[in-house]
Amino acid sequence: MAQARSHPRLVRKLEEALGPLLRAALEDPSVVEIMLNPDGRIFVERLGEGIREAETMLAGTAEIIIGSVAHALQSEADDTRPIVSGELPIGGHRFEGLLPPVVGAPTFTIRKRASQLIALDAYVASGVLSEGQADALRMAVASRRNIVVSGGTGSGKTTLANAVIAEMARVAPDHRLVILEDTAEIRCAAENAVALHTSDTVDMARLLKSTMRLRPDRIIVGEVRDGAALTLLKAWNTGHPGGITTVHANTAASALRRLEQLTAEASRQPMHEVIGEAVDLVVSIERTPAGRRVREILQVEGFVDGRYQTCPHTTEARRHVA
Repeated sequence: MAQARSHPRLVRKLEEALGPLLRAALEDPSVVEIMLNPDGRIFVERLGEGIREAETMLAGTAEIIIGSVAHALQSEADDTRPIVSGELPIGGHRFEGLLPPVVGAPTFTIRKRASQLIALDAYVASGVLSEGQADALRMAVASRRNIVVSGGTGSGKTTLANAVIAEMARVAPDHRLVILEDTAEIRCAAENAVALHTSDTVDMARLLKSTMRLRPDRIIVGEVRDGAALTLLKAWNTGHPGGITTVHANTAASALRRLEQLTAEASRQPMHEVIGEAVDLVVSIERTPAGRRVREILQVEGFVDGRYQTCPHTTEARRHVA
């Protein structure tokens, strides 16, 4: 009860510390990310504009912001606990704050949640996807293929995943979707959906095990970043096809190697065959000076004779190994 009463005060304190410019940026649908550097300079990334310097912030003000977020997360921020990760109490955006001694001065980034769903048709119109790539994704969703979206930080993995999830809701409105995330970034238009979030005491692997009892038709994981990848792949392989996840990797082929590294955290046995069976499509998206674009879509057809059997999604593509 006391926490519920204190929450509005924390939000007001946070809004005051953010100031009018950052509050406006949080409400601006074109803003993707807000970054404060240790030197006090603030940079803002907007769709179609890239990253530009906005204003400056005093270290004391930044410390108030980080402390307020920590309190909202029922934690503390000081020199013994200098890293604060979680959701911003305003809008639920992803927040990462750091204090000395791990950084020279208070520093934070705010990765905004997607404010609107971008349909696959809109991706084609903007040149992020080709018509053929969009058709490949539609076919994968309709035939319940498992999809991995790969890319670097800020490449647009989650936003693209949201578009694919919207397609799931369109073609299979009767399917029950279970969504697992560390922070709430997935936007799901499905009527029958359950969203689960990790906590300090419940990790992704534990959530995935619980998911099996929630009768999912499709399992969606916002991002795999540890040994829980193995649990997800096994779930996809055992009667729950048609899911999607994201992973940090620069190319489609390197996404498969990244999954190998993650599964190795949970098993000493190589999981090449499990990966080859569970993953059907790898979509690689990148951020370029001209904007975001899907650089390749790789169809995975198994793991045979020590190599992944893959096929690029182009009409003239030949099968090759990775």
